[in-house]
Amino acid sequence: MIPLKDENPTHRRPAVTLAIIMACVVVYFFWQPSPFQETVDDLDFALRRAAIPCEIAQGEPLTVDELRATYRLGRDDACDIGSEESPQAFPAKSVLASVFVSMFLHGSVSHLGGNLLFLWIFGNNIEDHLGHVRYLLFYLVGGVAATATYVALNLDSTIGMVGASGAIAAVMGAYFVWFPDAPVRTWISFLLFVFVRIRAKWVLGFWFILQFFTAPDSGVAWAAHVGGFVFGVLIGLVVRASRTARRAIWGSTAQQVPPGGWDPTGGVGYGHYGSYSTRSR
Repeated sequence: MIPLKDENPTHRRPAVTLAIIMACVVVYFFWQPSPFQETVDDLDFALRRAAIPCEIAQGEPLTVDELRATYRLGRDDACDIGSEESPQAFPAKSVLASVFVSMFLHGSVSHLGGNLLFLWIFGNNIEDHLGHVRYLLFYLVGGVAATATYVALNLDSTIGMVGASGAIAAVMGAYFVWFPDAPVRTWISFLLFVFVRIRAKWVLGFWFILQFFTAPDSGVAWAAHVGGFVFGVLIGLVVRASRTARRAIWGSTAQQVPPGGWDPTGGVGYGHYGSYSTRSR
């Protein structure tokens, strides 16, 4: 079940969403070493910039012994393995910066394409709802929350994590709360050319549940997806339920929840516009 487009109009151009998409594309094709095949340079590049749980937990880069245990002995839990005198493999690496840089790196063209498809479908409405600056902050903090979840469940892991999917999962979580009944044009892939409209809550709910059935050897950081999605849901619930939170986001001129309640379909939208005019994307 692959979403292709939602029918949820927006009021303004999703400049930040487009900027994130462009940044990921430029990074993958013009900064990462080999977009179409894995090489030694790719591994070196990733190790210098990926978010690695062991490094984040310890606050310092992996040692040479830890890398040897990981890539020569096949130990993906090689944290603290080896001599205490073993030097750091990449002493110039900033562990904190890697949490953010890794959000713009991808492991393959399909990884990149899938992530950006989901970001485009669901991100523009969340940006429209929050505004450009707050949306960017929400996106980045959601990515950090996703990484933190993955690290907490894999403290001994010396395998790097890259990709925007944790931050995008946060966007999807907020969409799940704010626009659960928005129609999403969806391709039912196992039925070949079958395209249907499905409410967003079913598409996103199915995606979320599917994370818990991810194969252990798939190389997918499903825990990051779950952490990001839960973060987005929690922020979405707080904003939807709290007048104080809405005022903090939209200011004193924020529109109150209309008599009919929060519009779960997107429809004419809800926010600080106070207008029923829309601009479809």
